[in-house]
Amino acid sequence: MHLSDFDFDLPEKLIATRPVSPRSAARLLWCEGAHTLDRNVTDLVNILRPGDRLVLNETKVIPARLFGTRHRAGAVGGSGKAAIEVTLLSFTPKAQWTALARPLRKVAIGEQIEFGHGLSATLVDKFDGQAALSFNLVGEHFDRALAKVGKMPLPPYIAAKRPADEQDKLDYQTVFARTQGSVAAPTASLHFDADLLTALAQKGIEFTYVTLHVGAGTFLPVKAELVKDHKMHSETGHVSPKASAEITQTIQNGRRVIPVGTTALRLIETAAQKNGIIQPWSGATDIFIYPGYKFKIASGLMTNFHLPKSTLLMLVSALMGQTRVKEIYSHAINENYRFFSYGDASLLIPSETNKVD
Repeated sequence: MHLSDFDFDLPEKLIATRPVSPRSAARLLWCEGAHTLDRNVTDLVNILRPGDRLVLNETKVIPARLFGTRHRAGAVGGSGKAAIEVTLLSFTPKAQWTALARPLRKVAIGEQIEFGHGLSATLVDKFDGQAALSFNLVGEHFDRALAKVGKMPLPPYIAAKRPADEQDKLDYQTVFARTQGSVAAPTASLHFDADLLTALAQKGIEFTYVTLHVGAGTFLPVKAELVKDHKMHSETGHVSPKASAEITQTIQNGRRVIPVGTTALRLIETAAQKNGIIQPWSGATDIFIYPGYKFKIASGLMTNFHLPKSTLLMLVSALMGQTRVKEIYSHAINENYRFFSYGDASLLIPSETNKVD
């Protein structure tokens, strides 16, 4: 299986740079078995069945993109200052942040970067093109300062078109975000607002909340020509005893478990032991789902439309089949669906769920 098997041509005009408003007004391509139907996200109330369980990722995106200045003592000719852009990646057990810093070559180990509002960081290490930063503030003091100076870490294909602004702090966050730690949003969940959640609950749709902190690696391109040679980035997640019990009960009742977003799907498949059994789980997952994978828990998936040659496109191809996904994406392009993080959604239900026996 080659990377080129997951390529397609996407008109640039279909790349969304802002979401629709209200959130639930986005379009929804409902693909169940061989049927492909054009709907809206609000139609989920009529599409889903009572007893279906939606699995939602309650991670909270931090304003991880920072713009600062490196001050070098003793420099002459005005060369003591350099503008540095930092994107936080993950918090380490050493109470440091790994980050991308540009240009990293302009910061030496031991030097400080000032970000404003009393927030600064010292570069303590460089490795694999990344930086290890120790900030002068911790805990709530760090969170408050970051909220003032940080920008939402929009995906590269949006950031290349416009800078993040205050509106993105609302738009690029789910309404049920609780546990801080992501540097990218679980974007399928961005389509849900309070009214839709209430309407679904009244219909008898059930909800389970899990946490997977989405890393910047979700945007990294696949470089291996053979799909099986690709190494996934690692992300940290948690499935609580309550969540695992709810999912298990739904399966035992013969109802469907439908994760909202590829992050929620990857997490519950990581925590799965065998068909219909899922255990409480915490840790790091680098699960790579591509065609040939046998699903243990997920009956379907609600997700946005993904990048060509991406691991996310490989995941939906594993669920629906490569030929079917090509049909779905061709339809979406012909019907001018909006793509990627701020785009429209799809509900994917295979005709015969691809699960292990």
